[in-house]
Amino acid sequence: MQTKFPDNFLWGGATSDFQFEGGFGEGGRGLLTHDFLTDGNVDTPRRLTLKLADGTKSHVTKWDSIPEGATVCLHEDEFYPSHHAVDFYHNYKEDIALLGEMGFKTFRFSICWSRIFPTGEEAVPNEEGLKFYENVVDECLKYNIEPLITICHDEMPAHIANKYGGWYSRQLIDCYLKLSKALFERLGGKVKYWITFNEINAVMGYPEMGMNSVEDGKRFQGVHHEFIASALTIKMGKEMMPDAQFGTMFALSAFYPETCNPVDILAAMNSRRVKGLFYSDVMTRGYYPNYAIGLFEEKGITIKKEPGDDEILKKYTLDYVAFSYYRSAVINEKSNINILIDANPNPYLETTPWGTSVDPLGLRYVLNELYDRYQKPLFIVENGFGHMDELDENGKIYDVERMKYLADHIEQISNAINFDKIPVLGYTPWGPIDLVSLATGEMTKRYGFIYTDMDNKGNGTKKRIKKASFDWYKKVIATNGEDLSYSKESLQMK
Repeated sequence: MQTKFPDNFLWGGATSDFQFEGGFGEGGRGLLTHDFLTDGNVDTPRRLTLKLADGTKSHVTKWDSIPEGATVCLHEDEFYPSHHAVDFYHNYKEDIALLGEMGFKTFRFSICWSRIFPTGEEAVPNEEGLKFYENVVDECLKYNIEPLITICHDEMPAHIANKYGGWYSRQLIDCYLKLSKALFERLGGKVKYWITFNEINAVMGYPEMGMNSVEDGKRFQGVHHEFIASALTIKMGKEMMPDAQFGTMFALSAFYPETCNPVDILAAMNSRRVKGLFYSDVMTRGYYPNYAIGLFEEKGITIKKEPGDDEILKKYTLDYVAFSYYRSAVINEKSNINILIDANPNPYLETTPWGTSVDPLGLRYVLNELYDRYQKPLFIVENGFGHMDELDENGKIYDVERMKYLADHIEQISNAINFDKIPVLGYTPWGPIDLVSLATGEMTKRYGFIYTDMDNKGNGTKKRIKKASFDWYKKVIATNGEDLSYSKESLQMK
């Protein structure tokens, strides 16, 4: 089937600052919540290093399991991946040139909050931080790459996380708006597309940001503050930049009932709403849906609102819905409604080496699900194939599995656009240049079109090496998605 995309379709790639940027302690950058996480692997989870009350060192795996009297701190004998990441901070010109060579139409990157406001409470933004991001934006524009900026990507300055308990405190709204204003004032004339928060429905995994369990209601109170911060940022942004477009990014991989048993169907519906659609419903429609109100009553949760909150949510909704899609999940009546992905094996699907189901058709399903629900443009801002890429004896990587994965998903995007008539703004696969894994802090799980010469402990030259998928994606963009072939012959590889 021939694929076809709109002439203005935004092909690109996506990164996050703490997995990509590095530059720890440089240019006035303050401590981030992610800076305290050590590396890990599939068998050993990432950990936090602690200083106990008696002065000795210890570890925990979760922010909400820190013993009384202990403090989170850095230790010289630990490796903290976010400190160096893959050093985009010092290589941004060369990296963006590679993206330009591929023909990128857009590049999604995130702002390191503590690079602009080191503690989150400064009255004046850090000029070196603003200048760095202005340079990144200018470098993108040099190659006709549209910057797509995520204002907050799962992090915050450690100071305000500790002082206020993260988003559980309404004080964070003012801190966030101060960040947004500084960015709009410096970059507003150069950046059209903004994302207020990354995967806002995944915050249950970040207690350091003030997001605890459903049972105590703290997560939903924190999310309400994020809802308000986003809406007020859209208000400010529209006043300062009338042509700007605002979205929020949601983790919205597909959910299916495990069987046609009505209890499984109802469980899948409830899981889908609580884990994903609740967030996009509020931010796109502008009000709390009835099913959420019912859940709050059932759990004894009361959302504390200030006068005018409901009006703010109603008036300043999203221009487009941005989302990540990696896999689908199979749900039954026993699935945990409080976990983002609590999936059972799907016998109809293959899986990646990490056990992730591969479901390109599910992407078309989700595009239809979301457009039917909201009638707003959609933007696929994360999708990708993690693999243990290794250089062969000739220093090459023919990553056919990645090309196949992406080609199959791109074909389904085309089907959604052409047959289902869904407006899709663009597609930015995850990690176009290999970066550090969020889950484990490793380099082993690679997503890029470009290989980064670095191992799990940060050793290596950090040299960038093109994989076969580099030329393949370059061809996909050049043909606007019409040529998805990935054979060695089609790529003229020797």
